[in-house]
Parts: sequence; structure tokens; C-alpha cells
Amino acid sequence: MQQYKGEDFNQVVNKDGLVLVDFFATWCGPCKMLMPVLEQISGEQPGTQFVKVDIDEYRKQAIDNGIRAVPTLVLFKDGKEVSRASGYQPREKILAWLEEHK
Repeated sequence: MQQYKGEDFNQVVNKDGLVLVDFFATWCGPCKMLMPVLEQISGEQPGTQFVKVDIDEYRKQAIDNGIRAVPTLVLFKDGKEVSRASGYQPREKILAWLEEHK
């Protein structure tokens, strides 16, 4: 799973295929619960890029993407947002969500 480091956000998500962006905060309990789930799934989904964005560190990217709650997962396909989900998501739901958009 890749940690967002302030590079051009559009370059991060404007890729062929799926890019799952996890907008999180270090103080957020559900974010902490979701992190190991996403790390495990990212190792099982070689065709999908996983990116973590800390909303406190990168506030502009959170605001620009309409993030109102954490965690929020935003799924991009071929550079365009195709879906989003807020709150803790169980592994099975995330896997089904990814499969739905392949």
C-alpha cells in the first residue's frame, strides 16, 4: 500500500485500471481497524493500486475530493471516480466492490 506524499494527486489517480484511495486520519478508530484489512487486500490484488491519504497532513486533497468523514474509500477507474464508501468496510464487501468495478 502506497502512502501519499504530496505529489500531484491527479497523477496518482490518473492511471489505467483501478486505484483505491483511502482517506484516513491517525486519530480515527475505524481507520485503524480498516488499515490491516486494506493492507491484506492490497497484497492480493496486483492489478489494483492502493493509496493512503492522511487528511490532516493533506487537507487540500481531502477538501478537493469532498471528504466529509473518515475513513472514506474512493475508487478510481482509468482516472475517473467510479464509487466511494465511508466508514469501516469489511473485507468481503471491499473485495466484492473491487470485483464489481474491474
